[in-house]
Amino acid sequence: MAERALTVAAWEALFRTQVTTMRELAAEFPTELMSLNEYDVLFNISRAPGRRLRLKELNRNSLITQPSISRLIDRLTARGLVVKEPDPDDGRGTIVGITDAGFALFRRVAIQHMDAIHRRFGASLSEEELQKLAELSVRARPESARD
Repeated sequence: MAERALTVAAWEALFRTQVTTMRELAAEFPTELMSLNEYDVLFNISRAPGRRLRLKELNRNSLITQPSISRLIDRLTARGLVVKEPDPDDGRGTIVGITDAGFALFRRVAIQHMDAIHRRFGASLSEEELQKLAELSVRARPESARD
């Protein structure tokens, strides 16, 4: 029973830290340039090989739901930040790629966001603690969600 209580306590601490930190980061996020959801989508695309990603994979790795991603991709396409094209390997699929303008804007926002993450989160932990936290977080994720 003590093991279960410890598991729940660890989860609760992790969850509260994440919620509090996300609220603080959201308050600092440069929303005049893009939303956090747009950032998440551009982040996922920018990490993909050739900065292109199947919409199906984007749906799997993003923080928002599939219908929301489809609408968001349409808005990003209209702004010239991403392009959509048919998947040559699957006629039913779509590939989403980040444009040069989209990547430049993403990088500008990412630099500001990384600074905020470091101030709000990283500055309270040592380099060794951050490394251990990253390792533990990856291990705690379900196998199917690890990259």
